[in-house]
Amino acid sequence: MSTSRIVTYCEFFSQIFVFTTIYGMICGRNVVIANQVPQISEFPKHQGSAKDLQPVAQATPENTPASTEEPDIELTVIDKLLNEPVYSPFRREGTVKDSTRPVYVITGEEMEGQGARTVREALKFLPGILPDGTVGTEVNALSGQFIRGSNSAQVLILLDGRPINDLGSGGFDLSEFTTNIVERVEVLPGGGSTLYGSDAIGGVINIITRRPTEKVTTQAGVTLGAYGLNQQTINSSGKVGDIGWVVGYNRTQAENNYPFSIPSANFKGIRENNDVLYNNFNVKLEADLGKRNTLTLSTLYLGKDQGVPGGVPIPEPLYGQGYFNSLTNSDRKYTDQVLTDLTWNSKLGGGDDSLLTARVYADFLNTRYDSRNSSQARYDNGQTSYGLQTQHSWKFAHNQTLVYGFDYRNVSATNSTFDFSANTKTVTYDDSISQGALFARYEINFTPSFTANLGLRQDFSSLTNGSFTSPSVGAKFALTDSTTLRANYIKNFRAPNLFSLYANGSSYVGNPNLRPEKGDSYDIGIDQKLGDFGLLRLTYFNNTISDLIAYNFAVPVATYENIGKVRTTGIEAVLNLQLAKNIYASVSYTTNDPRILKSTNSAEVDKELRFAGADSLNAGLSYETSQGLYAGILMHSLGAYPINNTNTESLSGYTTFDFKMRVSLSNTLVLTGSLDNIFNQRYQLFPGYPDGGRVFQVGLSSTF
Repeated sequence: MSTSRIVTYCEFFSQIFVFTTIYGMICGRNVVIANQVPQISEFPKHQGSAKDLQPVAQATPENTPASTEEPDIELTVIDKLLNEPVYSPFRREGTVKDSTRPVYVITGEEMEGQGARTVREALKFLPGILPDGTVGTEVNALSGQFIRGSNSAQVLILLDGRPINDLGSGGFDLSEFTTNIVERVEVLPGGGSTLYGSDAIGGVINIITRRPTEKVTTQAGVTLGAYGLNQQTINSSGKVGDIGWVVGYNRTQAENNYPFSIPSANFKGIRENNDVLYNNFNVKLEADLGKRNTLTLSTLYLGKDQGVPGGVPIPEPLYGQGYFNSLTNSDRKYTDQVLTDLTWNSKLGGGDDSLLTARVYADFLNTRYDSRNSSQARYDNGQTSYGLQTQHSWKFAHNQTLVYGFDYRNVSATNSTFDFSANTKTVTYDDSISQGALFARYEINFTPSFTANLGLRQDFSSLTNGSFTSPSVGAKFALTDSTTLRANYIKNFRAPNLFSLYANGSSYVGNPNLRPEKGDSYDIGIDQKLGDFGLLRLTYFNNTISDLIAYNFAVPVATYENIGKVRTTGIEAVLNLQLAKNIYASVSYTTNDPRILKSTNSAEVDKELRFAGADSLNAGLSYETSQGLYAGILMHSLGAYPINNTNTESLSGYTTFDFKMRVSLSNTLVLTGSLDNIFNQRYQLFPGYPDGGRVFQVGLSSTF
């Protein structure tokens, strides 16, 4: 990032700071601060035993009686934003203000207000991440999450604090998760290998699922929308005696047959073979074994059947990013995922300062792609994972906390191709990886104003070059009651996936001698309360990824090699305000400047890394009451970005405006609606792959 760009950003936010401070002095009253846009009213939380590691379940908005009184207007509600519960920065329950690192959260209530149908969509308005994906905007579009110069395979996806990344090919598609199962999603930029190991080189996304409520409730809902959207959900949650449960089902169907055009290819048409059908089930059983032990069994089934429409071929430039596209009318993709774990929490001693957690888990991920157009083949990918986590969270002094433990994960993955014309099956790879680790994180509050933490993890792997040591250090200092400084360093890594190690095709081979990708992440930031009506959070980051694994065509047989190094600098900024009673505003800005420092292709050196360099601006204005009424206008703006590493091709940015609303028709009946992309802005996220334009949806849900 150039010095002039940094100065411009600082001037911009300093002007916001001055304006909001003057506004607060003129208004001269206490106000409530919003969290993310849209901000949904806070509801009581139900407490459960051994709750320290998982968030307590929140009552659904439909089950909460409407209040006839306005909430108290207090200065302390600014701290409510900083007191949002989070797990990922600590590997235990804490709050946003406890963390020395920036962490961004969206809750289930906010997802409902936004009309987000999947976790991929829920990330749209969060800072620190570019979540738009690269192959469409429909509900089933493949997710792409770019954090601080990393790609999707370099971002670790956690489910309730344990890894689910595909070690066969890398990453995890967040469009698989429908939001009906989600309590909140946390985005932790800057990596997390000290606590979570491999794949956390750019950041961590932690999906926290719902827990049982104290009162037995059932919620049913239906949503209808543009281009054949038809979604039905039903969830039951409650507790009887010592047994609690959450059971749910989500069925989502859409045709996604929208009109579109690709001017660069002189093409107009209707999006065909773009339909999708979700069938997702979730079951969670929680048993209190006395007052100090809890046993939880959780299982998710994620099933999806979708068309793969492909992209429009782009004739120029010759051999460009969209040159080899093709439209398909019969290609299909099928996924079925089973994610299950058994967790035991035990409070040791006589207090609440020592929690032992043990978890075993098993995942079965299967993807099948049927190509009936050109290749006439079926591609099968399967992964089986077994894992173990044990850890002890111990506050052994009033100002000192230690979290330490052991992780183990074994992943077996296969990839094969069946040729229909020749009636033959070819195995690309069939192998496994075993990973184990010891880790510890120590935190000390030297004074009420100064906190520091040290972390260390040693990973062991069955791979030749898979072991790694990951240290971290962080500090936080409160200059005043309104101003807090923070700084962090984390060393991260990503082990090679099985495809890059062992793939064996007709024109490519894997490289078993690959080294892990390595990352060094630094950030410094400030949390500034603006009078008693707002909060500004600023973070400057510097993230370097070396030994980048990339496909090398320049050798006699194409293979993967450690041939790259990228340094990304940027700023994450979030401003939350209450402009007047019941009127909230929020602005978040993320800028990225990923520069290629090393490559076997000299034309790429000092160029911007493709896809990862877009700047993102989100803004929103909302009206909200304690009676359940919410209405908001949200803006999402993405800057232009290159789509190849020589920066000879790029896509222009775009700006969309969405309208969201939520109306409580009664204590048990809620109407939701949204009109997205109000001005029908049309754009491409990848050459030849269109967006869906203006879309709407209307939902009705009831709790009984």
